Amino acid sequence: MQKKSIIYLLEMEKLYLKPCKKYMLYKKKNERQIGFYSTFEEQLKRQHPLYILANKIDWQVFEKAFGKLHSPEGRPAKPIRLMVSLLMLKHIRNLSDESVVEQWMENVYYQYFSGETSYACGVPCEASELVHFRNRIGESGIELIFKESIRINNKDGREDEGIVDTTVQEKSITFPTDDKLHRKIIKKCVAVAEEQGIELRQSYRCTIEKLAKDQRFRRHPKNFRKARKADRRIKSIAGRLVREMDRKLPASLYQTELTLFKRVLAQKRNDSNKIYSLHETSC
Repeated sequence: MQKKSIIYLLEMEKLYLKPCKKYMLYKKKNERQIGFYSTFEEQLKRQHPLYILANKIDWQVFEKAFGKLHSPEGRPAKPIRLMVSLLMLKHIRNLSDESVVEQWMENVYYQYFSGETSYACGVPCEASELVHFRNRIGESGIELIFKESIRINNKDGREDEGIVDTTVQEKSITFPTDDKLHRKIIKKCVAVAEEQGIELRQSYRCTIEKLAKDQRFRRHPKNFRKARKADRRIKSIAGRLVREMDRKLPASLYQTELTLFKRVLAQKRNDSNKIYSLHETSC
């Protein structure tokens, strides 16, 4: 009886069968096919922009130029190509130091661009190491990277001069408040004194830290008077340091900077042609 019921069900299934589409037999994958730990040369698409760019750049130029800047002693440095490639990727993808380091660990094209031959786990370096590397190579090193990036652009790289459009370039200009400029004047005066070996009567470092706390919460009604008092105090300290530096510095050193500092200290709220930044004097 049970056997007959099974046959009956199979016969009923035939009634609902429809002609199916044609399918090829599933092909087994080659067991010798590349695995996860194969090289990037076998895995990555050669049409990818970063793959093409990695093979166009002359990395030996940076090895020769920046290799001389390292000391035989001290902490071992990261590979030069790795650090240069991270700086390039930072500007190509418009990323911060922290973001480019994090994305490098997740992006195999970033790793290939940096000289890796297979997938590497973990971050390549700390974000702060990019800052140290930029300081080590200096302005001339950044110009060398810029020069190489122009060279690989074929016809554009053959021109004697390059035009850089800075229309939308970010400027280091904060909201125009005089108390910020006064604090910067104090820092610059102390830095110049240390550089020139001038002994100041007082550096005011502890005083500035305390006054900065009073200035922080000026919008609160209880702290408004305290903040105004701190503003006047910082301005008087800045003027005192400028006058001391003017007396102790030689006549040929830092006269342009001291003149600028005096202009900032003398300007008032409603003056025209005010100075809003110590390095961007025209606004």
